[in-house]
Amino acid sequence: MVLVDDHAILRQGLRSVLERDPSFRIVGEASTADEALAVVAAHRPAVVVLDLKLSTNSDSEGLALCRRLTGTYPELAVLVLTTFLEDALVMEAVQAGARGYVVKDVDTTALANAIKAVARGESAFDSRSVSSVVRTLSGRRQPEAQRLTDRELTVLRLLAQGLSNQAIGQELFISHTTAKFHVANIMRKLAVSRRAEAVYAASKRGLL
Repeated sequence: MVLVDDHAILRQGLRSVLERDPSFRIVGEASTADEALAVVAAHRPAVVVLDLKLSTNSDSEGLALCRRLTGTYPELAVLVLTTFLEDALVMEAVQAGARGYVVKDVDTTALANAIKAVARGESAFDSRSVSSVVRTLSGRRQPEAQRLTDRELTVLRLLAQGLSNQAIGQELFISHTTAKFHVANIMRKLAVSRRAEAVYAASKRGLL
């Protein structure tokens, strides 16, 4: 895992908290986009925990870095850890390839679970960031053809919990292939290409 934050004290505090979990191994830290690119290239971590604000001059530098990292390393899991709860930033982060988005005052257990979830290829959203978006955006009525079925809504709720296709299948007593089919239909109807985007889009429409 690599930690990317422009505040050294915050990185050190985060490292000390995360290293209490023996399943985590932090291989590097970075305070700038250039440092992050170099560290990731050198160590090829499974996860990058990324702050969106990496300098006082820009609020979007972290988004650009996220896009570049996920574009270069498609298997890399980026978890955004930030103080910002703006709905636009959440969507931009997901579109930039982030698998999760949590707020910095999240408790230790929730943060650890979020890191483990994105490392497994699942999505991880802080409940407050999703709630913030739901509160600020009014849901729009879906066209009949794009409305989710009852089964798809059930799958969607499990998807929002970060479950993999296999875990969804086990929970609903259906095959992995059937679960994958339902997830694909959900993503098609919500007009998204990523699981994390599906969770966000569904939250925005008031489906979760």
